This record gives sequence, C-alpha cells and structure tokens, in this order.
Amino acid sequence: MEYTPISPFMRPISLAHLRVIERPEASVPARPVNKWELLRELSKAQAAFGVSERDLTVLQGLLSFFPDDALGGNAEMVVFPSNKAICERLNGMPCSTMRRHLARLVEAGLLQRRDSPNGKRYVRKHGEDRVAFGFDLSPLYCQSEEIARAAEAVREAEERVRRLREVVSLMRRDLAALAEFGDEMQPGLGFWDQLRDRAALTARALRRKLSVEDLAAYRADLEALLDQARNIIDGPETEEMNTNDAHSERHHHNSNKESIDIEPALEESGAAAGVPDVDTNEPVADVDEQDTRHLPKIPLHLVIAACPSLKTFNQGEIRHWHQLFDAACHVRPAMGISASAWEEAQRFMGPEQASIVVAAMLERFADIRSPGGYLRALTAKAAAGEFFCGPMVMALIGRRNAA
Repeated sequence: MEYTPISPFMRPISLAHLRVIERPEASVPARPVNKWELLRELSKAQAAFGVSERDLTVLQGLLSFFPDDALGGNAEMVVFPSNKAICERLNGMPCSTMRRHLARLVEAGLLQRRDSPNGKRYVRKHGEDRVAFGFDLSPLYCQSEEIARAAEAVREAEERVRRLREVVSLMRRDLAALAEFGDEMQPGLGFWDQLRDRAALTARALRRKLSVEDLAAYRADLEALLDQARNIIDGPETEEMNTNDAHSERHHHNSNKESIDIEPALEESGAAAGVPDVDTNEPVADVDEQDTRHLPKIPLHLVIAACPSLKTFNQGEIRHWHQLFDAACHVRPAMGISASAWEEAQRFMGPEQASIVVAAMLERFADIRSPGGYLRALTAKAAAGEFFCGPMVMALIGRRNAA
C-alpha cells in the first residue's frame, strides 16, 4: 500500500506540498518581491498553475493579512487569520467555499499549511523567538521567478494572437477591395462574388475570440484567395491603369506642397507637435472597427516602387497591403519608433497609411534625426485631417527618377 503522509490533523499532504518543502535553497529568489505585483503576475499565468480567479481572490485575502508589501527577506511569511476573519475580508464568502479554494491553493503548491497541535491558527512568542501557525506564503515567494516567466509567456502568446488578428483583418479588407476593383475590370466574373462572401464571413468570424490555430487557418485561406485575385488583376491590361494612377498621384503631389522633402519642421518638433491626448492603456481598436476611414488612394505598386528598402523585411514579394503592414511592424523597432507612437499612428492614419509612412521614412532614414518624433508629428496632422501619404511617396519617386 502506498504511504500518504498526513499532517497532525489528518489532512493529506499533496505532492506539490512536498515539492515545496524539498525546494533547494538555490531556487529561493535573491531579493524580496512585492506581493501585489506577484499576485498580478500569477493572475496572468493562472492557467499554468491550475488556479481560478476565485482561488486568486482567496489568495488576495490572505496576502492582505501579511503586514509587509514585500515577501522575502528575513520576515517569516506565515499568516494566521481565523476562517471567520478570512470570510469577512472576502466580503462574506461562505466558509465552505473559502476552504475549498484554500485547498486548491495548497494543492497547487502556492500555500503551505502550518498546523498547530490543537488545529488553531495563532502566533506564540518565547522571548525573542516567534512561532506562527497558519498559512505559509513562502511557497508563493519561492515560485515568483517561475510565475514571472509563465506570465511573460502568456503575454507573448497574446501579442502573437493580436498581431495575427490584425493581419487577418487587413487581409479581409484587401480581399473586399480587390473584389470591388476586379468587378470593375472584369464584370460578371463569379470569382468576385466568392471574394465578397469570404470577406463577409471572415469579418463575422473576427467578432469572436479566435485561437492562434483558427487565425492561422484564416490567414492561409485568405492568402491563397488574394494571390489568385492578384494574378487575375495583374496583367497586360492593367499597365495603362497603373500609368494613369501614377500621373494622377503626381498631379496630386504637385498641387499639395506637403511632402517628406519640405517638412523639416515636423522632424525637429518631434512629439511636441501636438499629438492629441490618447490613453495609451486603452487597446487599439481592431482594424475591423475602422472601416469608416478612407483607405490609401495611392496604389500599392507605387508604394513598393518608391520604397524598395522595405522588401528586405518581408519574406517574398509584397503584393498586398497586409504584407506591407507586416513588414512595417518588423522594421519599426529597428528604426527607434516606440510601440505607443506606432499604435497612435495606426489609430489616426489607419494601418495601411501608417505602414506607407514607415516605409517612406525608411527610405530617408539617414535624414530623419528623430523617427519617433517625426511619426508623432505626422500623426497629429492626420488626426486633424491635414495629412495624406501620397505626396511623400511621389516625392520619393521623383527623387529616384531624378537620380
């Protein structure tokens, strides 16, 4: 028969409990840890430790009985509140419910029971010696580094999902735009209706919370449809249209003095140019919710022709707006543009136009002393409705033709 160790009051000791007891001294963190920061990290990584939000609520109540803000150091980490005091601290949680959550925290190896001979929780002093019986928080402290790593892994996974969701949403917008454009070029082709239907179904799916696997599947399907649509549209019959687009953009450039060549004041002013107040803690709205703003009026092929340097940051040819966005996301940190400046640019310009601006800045990177401040200044102008990316692109094309 397998032996199961028990506490003095016949409570079985879990394996997690024994692992905490046997934890080597080398695994103890080198410095104290703020108990509330540790609780927030554990809340982010709760799935990795098999605890629920209600379990963490009980743990929060226990932490409130610990007098110091930091766990660790030379302080003994035992709290000894009665069941009644714990339930009162938890806004009247039933005692049976509280005990169930306590048991789960012990089972998860985040708490350790220290039972007194009579089963009560108290502290006893003998001169300078102090012996406490109750719940030991040292297992939580000893796992603080593991908790931090697990929380960081969760954040990285969430960031991957967010990025993939943005890309799928842009691909859906690309698909809808190509369907309209293709229907004008080759009306009556049933393939354009198929693209519209797929774009509508994808928009509906993006209203739900999708897993990485689901988003990856949507991306693969949309990628195939986009390439198929682009192969139909890109042909000899589109050359005249592309030339007309270029002439139209040059006319717009000549009639608008705003270009990357004649905006040194923006570069020098940086963030002081008056970017509207934005709550950076507020999540950026999903690109699906920004369909009311205008898409770039400049064709993508002109952007690629004007900004060839961005191709090195994308695997394969850039044929769609979502690929331009993905390349801009990769090059943005290397250019010294902060995540907050990039998010604000997307908010007020839209992801496609913000990507064009980053691509244009990359071509003139040596001439821009503060890329982050320059982008914030352009964002302020976009928020006021005074910025369009077309002149920037056409200025670059003019420089290349003049070289």
